[in-house]
Amino acid sequence: MERGKKRPRQEKEEEEKEIEAGSSNADRSLSLEENLTFSDTLMALRIMRAQFPHLDKVAIQPFILQSQLYSSVKDRTQVDRELESLRREKVLRIFKLNTGQDDHGIMFLDDYLKQIDRVFKRMEEKDRGDIEVFKWFTMHVVEFKVEPSIGHQELCSLLSLGGQVKDGHVSLLINAGLLTRQLIDPNMYWFSIPNIGSLLKGLTQGRKELLSFLNRRKYKEMMLATLEKKRLRLSSLDMRFHLRDLIGSGHLKTVHTPSGMVVRVSKD
Repeated sequence: MERGKKRPRQEKEEEEKEIEAGSSNADRSLSLEENLTFSDTLMALRIMRAQFPHLDKVAIQPFILQSQLYSSVKDRTQVDRELESLRREKVLRIFKLNTGQDDHGIMFLDDYLKQIDRVFKRMEEKDRGDIEVFKWFTMHVVEFKVEPSIGHQELCSLLSLGGQVKDGHVSLLINAGLLTRQLIDPNMYWFSIPNIGSLLKGLTQGRKELLSFLNRRKYKEMMLATLEKKRLRLSSLDMRFHLRDLIGSGHLKTVHTPSGMVVRVSKD
């Protein structure tokens, strides 16, 4: 190998370090207006991961909403195609979120594994039995099953690659927030993100609060730079998070004006 020539893995690791280093002051250095759109899905995901709001009371790794990607990459078909590719390559996981709407969350696989490990350690501290199921879940289920849902029979079959599956094992995974039983078919489960419940409540309330705020204004609009600095009372997720979400879902739209970008409520 030539002297000074970096191996591809080295380059990837250095690039990720640069993104992480830049993420700590991303909120301060770049306004939403300056980095609202990106050319590709993976770059958008990395920036949004870096800008995920700091949460004191909830132990959760950064996640991105699929609607937020639609606000940042203009071609929705491109987003869907690239997300599918990244999912199959095991770069990330996609989750159906329990908001009562067609919401999907995206988490990088490394972050999801950290989330599972955190749950495992918490259960270990509580001296809960059968915690070996978390290792089986990580090694055999998460590794093999990249889709957002799984059937009971397939779940037990994959878990059995780690050891003898007991009735309590699946219940433990559900109680830990790693699986959610589907209402329409109790033999099917959604993969889920532990500790996300309170944030989903805030997401729903924050959406309503932001739309209500803009609807009360005379022209149902505000300069993006001004709006971004405001705080929501009902959500611990920040204004930037909600703006990306509502722009991507089509509830809000952006309009370029000589004095800057305006955010306006979309007409029904």
